[in-house]
Amino acid sequence: MKISAPVYHLKRKAKLLSRLEKIPLHKALDRIAAGEGFDSWSLLAAKISEVSHSAKLFEQLRAGDLVLIGARPGHGKTLLSLELAVEAMKTGKSASFFTLEYTRKDIVDCFRRIGADWEKFKGLFEFDTSDAISADYIVGRLASAARGTLVVIDYLQILDQNRDKPELMTQIRKLKSFAKDKGIIIILLSQIDRLYDPAAKPFPEITDVRLPNPLDLSLFNKTCFVNNGEIRFQMAG
Repeated sequence: MKISAPVYHLKRKAKLLSRLEKIPLHKALDRIAAGEGFDSWSLLAAKISEVSHSAKLFEQLRAGDLVLIGARPGHGKTLLSLELAVEAMKTGKSASFFTLEYTRKDIVDCFRRIGADWEKFKGLFEFDTSDAISADYIVGRLASAARGTLVVIDYLQILDQNRDKPELMTQIRKLKSFAKDKGIIIILLSQIDRLYDPAAKPFPEITDVRLPNPLDLSLFNKTCFVNNGEIRFQMAG
């Protein structure tokens, strides 16, 4: 059975319902679950865990991968990337998150929204918001990263914002080479061009990635596009 929205959206609806109707949260959760066709929230949660997009996607990732995740704002690409980081950390691997968009408080909140215990994973999770973020900076920071480390860069276009940095193509080639040499997984989140029309096609495609400057997108060996909590994954070639 397919639910109508990502689980974090359903939890948000339940909290709102709990406040509006002054009922315990567990009862609000059960009512939301009933609206999705489940007898209780626990049954819905169990079903979601069976078909977790992130778990299925993580199974497709390999050491050395350079992955692009694209979506319009608010459609879950950051949460998906953090779910993948959690999947890696569940196996004992480390994860790193490079961003100029989020604060540490934002990320802690994102962990809560995806149902992950920040305290449990924070020893394996590195968070970096330096203005110097670039391929050279990331490679330097991850010089001692262990094989299997999962790295998220939020987002592709921030690498292209500073004219003092190498051109985007050079940076992505460096990251691809670094991922392969170190045996790590690097995921770059990407904005989607404003011309993309979801009414015309349900998922963005590689041609919809917003690129202010030229980039050979075939450098990514795996891509994933997100729309309304659903994902479309593709391996290059």
